[in-house]
Amino acid sequence: MIGIDLARASSTTGRVVVGIDNSQGARDALRDAAEVARWRNWTLHVVHTWHMSYPVEPCERDLGVVDKALEENATRTVADVEKEVLGEDSGLDVRHTIAEGPPARILVAASDGADLLVVGSRGRGGFTSLALGSVGQACVHHAHCPVLIVRPRTHEHET
Repeated sequence: MIGIDLARASSTTGRVVVGIDNSQGARDALRDAAEVARWRNWTLHVVHTWHMSYPVEPCERDLGVVDKALEENATRTVADVEKEVLGEDSGLDVRHTIAEGPPARILVAASDGADLLVVGSRGRGGFTSLALGSVGQACVHHAHCPVLIVRPRTHEHET
């Protein structure tokens, strides 16, 4: 007879990665990723990126202070969005990656070894008329796992 360790069998065995920013699309993606994580008993891996555009010419400011402020703001954004979408105690095993750099590159790297990558169809980019943003496009083409693109929720019913 084969024995099954029920404690181990019920533990988290997979990982769903979700990219978030401060957009409504990211909130929808986080909500859907959390549902999948609960359903499959997977780790929810929340990824948020930030980027500092460095000046071409040297300036008098201490850029380390600016970097630190941007990183603190990114950490606060993740906490606020998580609290709004998941509540105080989500009951999920949540992992975080908060990093400086291009969102697509960091999300694709985070997808390595994951079971699912979830992103919103539109983030905070400037081309709102596009059906799929550049980050979503890159993830669809380069992720190491299946990708779920979460479209905006509407209350209109198509006929």
